[in-house]
Amino acid sequence: MTILKAKVLGFCGGVRRAVQMIETELAERGPLHTLGAIVHNAHVVDALAAKGARMATDLDEVPEHGTVAITAHGAGEDVFAEIERRGLRLVDTTCPIVRRAQETAAHLVEEGFSVVLYGEAEHPEVRGILSWTRGQGMATQSPDVEIPIGERGIALIAQTTKNPTRFAEFAQTIVRRFVGTAPEVRIIDTTCPETGRRYQAAKELADAVDALIVVGSRTSANTRKLAETCRETGIPTHHIESADEIDDRWLEETSRFGVTAGASTPDDVINAVVRRLVDAGAAERNRG
Repeated sequence: MTILKAKVLGFCGGVRRAVQMIETELAERGPLHTLGAIVHNAHVVDALAAKGARMATDLDEVPEHGTVAITAHGAGEDVFAEIERRGLRLVDTTCPIVRRAQETAAHLVEEGFSVVLYGEAEHPEVRGILSWTRGQGMATQSPDVEIPIGERGIALIAQTTKNPTRFAEFAQTIVRRFVGTAPEVRIIDTTCPETGRRYQAAKELADAVDALIVVGSRTSANTRKLAETCRETGIPTHHIESADEIDDRWLEETSRFGVTAGASTPDDVINAVVRRLVDAGAAERNRG
């Protein structure tokens, strides 16, 4: 059995930074609360919880004078204001790329644009970015919805984990739709370069294997999109969260596996998947 790993996989810089910040805070100051899952991966959340990072769904769950961490997905302007009002200690692990998208959205509104965010309306990153538009923004993945036109026109930005090619296609459709109607349609690509590199690495991997395994949480938007990109290559693709989900039937059908992983998938989970495949290959050779 041959097992190849994508050239780019696993923790991105923003996720690694967020986890390191939480671990440092826990080591130096003790237990804290995270406002939501620090990243969308149960293995990471559980590991941090064992060290004292409790997850809160609301600031009301954080005790007086306690410490609260904003997740890598960021948060809205109102959340930061409430943390300050309550006098809570803040650990802000917002990914720098997400922070840039927030600042871009706020600046565009100040210039007089209505902001259209290409992304999943219920995703925490998207909700956070929209908060910075102060009611002058909307999220959609359909170019056909009703879009308000600001004094300066329409500005298009993207959820950071979205496929840059898909965003470009979305933007082109909006431009064609509003040409001659809106004073200006401004496009700012706020997608994360790391995301594009992962997609490209997965496509290259697909050319060298018979099946792909994508490792990562099913609640992770970037991992789901990575799995979708892998399926679009035409190569059989299996999205799993851990090595325990590997089906023996896959091993009987395929001898060349490619392994990739979402940006919130830790190294130990990826390594466990690779070990499971290596062990399966060794067992097969022994039987031969």
